[in-house]
Amino acid sequence: MNYNMINILIVEDEKNISELIKINLTDSGYHCICVYDGGAAAELIDSGSFDLILLDIMLPVINGYDLLEYIRPRDIPVICITARAGVEDRVKGLRLGADDYLVKPFEIVELLARVESVLRRNKKSDRFYEIADISIDTLSRTVNRGEETIPLTLKEYELLLLFVRSRNIALFREQIYEKIWGDDYMGDSRTVDLHVQRLRKKLGWEDKIIAVYKVGYRFVVNP
Repeated sequence: MNYNMINILIVEDEKNISELIKINLTDSGYHCICVYDGGAAAELIDSGSFDLILLDIMLPVINGYDLLEYIRPRDIPVICITARAGVEDRVKGLRLGADDYLVKPFEIVELLARVESVLRRNKKSDRFYEIADISIDTLSRTVNRGEETIPLTLKEYELLLLFVRSRNIALFREQIYEKIWGDDYMGDSRTVDLHVQRLRKKLGWEDKIIAVYKVGYRFVVNP
């Protein structure tokens, strides 16, 4: 299966956080490299080719702000990930060239959404997804299995993209509802459940989009 094979550098000195990010991004189809200090990051940035950098601010050897200035001429998008939540910290990071700023602690699903958004804005995400037995063209909004076009309503299509972009991540029903319908979740799961059932049936994905008890749904696919 052809995921959008994007190379992401994770610069985070807390190894448990770095590993958690890497696992989830890898499960979502990205190729990730982790480093734990600013000096090692600078060396890799010089020698490697990255589509996105996830950058902690409080780093040993070279801090994140200095790295931002080092990265800026190389035109690599950066998402700052830090515990520093002050407005002045966010403003400084953005003025130094960061594309986005995510404050710890954060939900993995939010990180995935921000990664996708920054890559899309920088035209580094693929137009096509080929996953399981279907292909998706996000420009024409068509979904195909071989030569057959699978007719989806707008909400079913948006729901499919949400699952594909959050693959192997358990999504709460309220998250699904708010992202697809754009309203606050009122506690009635029938709308979400009905659309998931229809999508499963149209795609034949009853064994791939699975219910997670007391949570919601997860699209399960091997990386």
